[in-house]
Amino acid sequence: MFKMKPLQRSLAALVLVTALPLAALAQDKEPVKVGLVSSKSGVFAQQGEEVIRAVQFAIDEANAKGGVDGRKVEVQIADDEGTPDAGRREAEKLARNGYNLLIGSIPSSVSLAIGQNLDRWDAAYFVVASKSEKLTGESCKPRLFSTNQSDPMDLAMIKEWAKTLTGKTFAVLAADYVWGRDSGESFKKTVEASGKSVPLSLYAPLGTKDYSPYIAQLKAANVDGIWVAESGRDAIAFVKQAKEFGLIPKTKLIGHALLLNFIINGTGNALEGEQGNSSYTPDIDTPANKAFVAAWKAKFKRLPTDNEGQAYNGAQVIFDGVKLAKSVKPGDVSKALSGAQIDTIFGNVTMRAQDHQLLLPNYVVRAKVADGVLRPVIEQTFPPSIIPAPSPLCKM
Repeated sequence: MFKMKPLQRSLAALVLVTALPLAALAQDKEPVKVGLVSSKSGVFAQQGEEVIRAVQFAIDEANAKGGVDGRKVEVQIADDEGTPDAGRREAEKLARNGYNLLIGSIPSSVSLAIGQNLDRWDAAYFVVASKSEKLTGESCKPRLFSTNQSDPMDLAMIKEWAKTLTGKTFAVLAADYVWGRDSGESFKKTVEASGKSVPLSLYAPLGTKDYSPYIAQLKAANVDGIWVAESGRDAIAFVKQAKEFGLIPKTKLIGHALLLNFIINGTGNALEGEQGNSSYTPDIDTPANKAFVAAWKAKFKRLPTDNEGQAYNGAQVIFDGVKLAKSVKPGDVSKALSGAQIDTIFGNVTMRAQDHQLLLPNYVVRAKVADGVLRPVIEQTFPPSIIPAPSPLCKM
């Protein structure tokens, strides 16, 4: 029987290893297990569907390129139903099953519920859409990362943007809860500081279906512009009725989170020509975003939406954390990301160590036809330098 000499055995092994595909070599590495918890039902189902689609796209893309740090990415998906109780319950199931790199919920209430349990579950959580200042303030956690623009970041941008608005008189129509009131009051304070007036501020309860009483007051006020901070189905209902009753286009709307793709798509051409803020659009001029948009168009035959761009970015942050940590353990990933410089679809940005807020640019957009569709198109970019300092309430 022929026996190989030690040198021959070593060379044969080397040839065998080099012949193996990357996927086979990665089999010995622990996989990246993503727990994707978002809304498949409930008020935020449409946005949740976009988030799920984009995170799955990022995972498929990574696996097609040999995985992340040579590791296969696996995912389990759960429905948070848009409620804190369901979100906490489903996120815990995912984490207990080993899918403890969590991502995906839309409302801040669900993200806050998840965030409080990360140490107990041995998990990390990556925010892609929730905006509450509590996430990076009093409720911040070492294993919680905000990968999208937060309320404080939006409000800082609003203060700069409002200074450039034309017109002398404005009104506010906002949702009657913390986010809407913070937005409306911040706008009013900024505009009045620049010598303009806000004679009317209206706050509509969540779930309002009939906006005609508010529209009547807004028409009677005869202002130059209306600051609108409504979200989801409420925003769609208001815009449709504002068009029906002749409030727009006679009076311009200025939107906080109003010019989201699904709101524009849900209101016909009513928002064409209106201005607002946006967290993401396909127009962002970076190599990573151009590659993402091209790959997305090749698969879906359309541009990515704002929610899809933000969710894709959040998944990339998870992958970057795994690469930096050379580990899939949530604690290791969290330590590696804290203070890290990351190349993203928004450019090279910092994950601030003090509160784990990703320091992103922010955008003013206008709804207009581009690439054959009515969508938000960037008109102004505000740099990360205007982002407020970390909240003193955040104690990592």
